[in-house]
Amino acid sequence: MHVNDFDYELPPGLIAKEPLAQRDGCRLLHVKRGTGGGSDGDLRPYNHLIFKDILGLVRAGDRLVFNDTKVIPARVFCRKDATGAAVELFFTERVNDNSWKALVKPAKRAPAGTVLSVDGHPDVKIRVDGVLADGYERTVSLLPPGQSSEGPLGLDDGLTGGLGAVIDRYGHIPLPHYIEREDAEADRETYQTVYAATPGAVAAPTAGLHFTDGLLDDLTALGVDKTFLTLHVGIGTFRPVQADDPRQHDIHEERFELTERAADEINDTWGRGGRVIAVGTTVVRTLESCAVSHHKVAPKSSRTKLMILPPYDFKAVDGLITNFHLPKSTLLMLVSAFSSRETILGAYQEAIAQKYRFYSYGDAMIII
Repeated sequence: MHVNDFDYELPPGLIAKEPLAQRDGCRLLHVKRGTGGGSDGDLRPYNHLIFKDILGLVRAGDRLVFNDTKVIPARVFCRKDATGAAVELFFTERVNDNSWKALVKPAKRAPAGTVLSVDGHPDVKIRVDGVLADGYERTVSLLPPGQSSEGPLGLDDGLTGGLGAVIDRYGHIPLPHYIEREDAEADRETYQTVYAATPGAVAAPTAGLHFTDGLLDDLTALGVDKTFLTLHVGIGTFRPVQADDPRQHDIHEERFELTERAADEINDTWGRGGRVIAVGTTVVRTLESCAVSHHKVAPKSSRTKLMILPPYDFKAVDGLITNFHLPKSTLLMLVSAFSSRETILGAYQEAIAQKYRFYSYGDAMIII
């Protein structure tokens, strides 16, 4: 296996820079799992649809599993108190109310002990406390008094108080680098699923961006069940595979939780003969991390470093809704494992030929 086995060329003009006005109006490439077409007698490996057409691909008794993580405005622009030099903090994980893990850019400007002020708000001060073992992340904390001259820091999205409140008020949504623009206020809503509930991600679970409240209601009316789990998408999603052999890649771990209720709902679906369809690769990694046997999962709250490469014996997923992923990425490798490398790379070439929109704000694929 070589990382170049998962490469493809994408015309830059097909990278989506903005979301569509109507979430469920994007295009949907239906890829029939395997290579022999579908059981419906249609031997074409691909069908071109609109996202809301998933209503014709799922059936009563199926269960869609969603990741309810919420993207935090993780980028906070600061100044060094001592020199006024610009420093960016990219918050990655909450330690407690007053302490978080963060990436610092440029790192050389902020060794341990450096005091930073939020840009434009000199009374909001953050201290770099230390460098973590990976050499990339720092621990940072909010210095007293913990509020700005504009008044107490309010909070409305569950990040809790202290430094979380600073992130909520002054932070920027961390759009992926390939979007090539600064975030806008609208991205706080559009780079977020309509069911996002648990703050902690630094990137959106993008397969879920296509669902609307109306489409979720239509699925319920059809008899399709819903379950929610949480996996906080971490900084590893932005890191390319550096090793020539993907099996040597050290994937970044991510926090997840599958509750007892969620596990029972999923196991009951299989017991009744229904299919479990993952909305996104983050759901796949969570369910497979919780699988105890074929078609059985157990509740778990932990961290996962599970990297899914072909060949892989999937135990907990019968279908997958996903976006189009970067070349040579762990996500493309996971999707290839769910179908086959040849089928998926062929599907990507079909999508390119038909001028689909790619990546986070782009179009979608369903493999079932």
